[in-house]
Amino acid sequence: MHTRSPNQSSGKRNHGLVSEEWIDITVPLSDGMVHWPGDPPVKVFRVRDMGKGDDFNMTALSMSVHTATHLDAPSHFTKLKTGIDKMPLSAVVGKARVIEIEDKDLITPEELRPYKLKKGERILFKTRNSKKKWDKKPFDENFVHLSTDAAKYLVERQVQTIGVDYLSIGGYEGNVSEVHHIILEARIWVIEGLDLSQVEPGNYELICLPIKIENCEGAPARALLRPV
Repeated sequence: MHTRSPNQSSGKRNHGLVSEEWIDITVPLSDGMVHWPGDPPVKVFRVRDMGKGDDFNMTALSMSVHTATHLDAPSHFTKLKTGIDKMPLSAVVGKARVIEIEDKDLITPEELRPYKLKKGERILFKTRNSKKKWDKKPFDENFVHLSTDAAKYLVERQVQTIGVDYLSIGGYEGNVSEVHHIILEARIWVIEGLDLSQVEPGNYELICLPIKIENCEGAPARALLRPV
């Protein structure tokens, strides 16, 4: 199993999936969008509106910081004091590899081993989650996520950052806590809620900058890829 080069043809027209330009892989924030069950609902609303006679427009947000495309800091599921404001920029700026996962249920070590992951890599996983525009749909309890063994394998390989194309690296009502503990205790930075639908597997430049919130365990982010 090998990653395809971003410039390698699959035999079909890619309709602009591959470009030398930056690809926005951010899921936008929107009023009422899907969120993790039990988290605060997402509210995006105008508190001042020129259309209603105000002198200016102003919008307010009410939501969890773990909404849409966002980062998890080690302090999210561990006693480590490292919050999002302590994140090294090297975790989210630099070369990254997009790996397409064929398993329909889990990301497993068996599927990862052929890629020979290296220490310090930034790895983004494209799964069947990317085939649907999930931000406007009800919460999917059966999204593809890391198996516990895969989380341990990523720690063993000492990757720096991982990214997934749904709201969590761990499964709903399953191994969500265990997987987060394993990954975050190892100080691996986590990007969740990516939109990889327009991205081919391969090598890229990554920029993913979270909002800098003091002493916070996570933050929404804007994420971009450019083929190498």
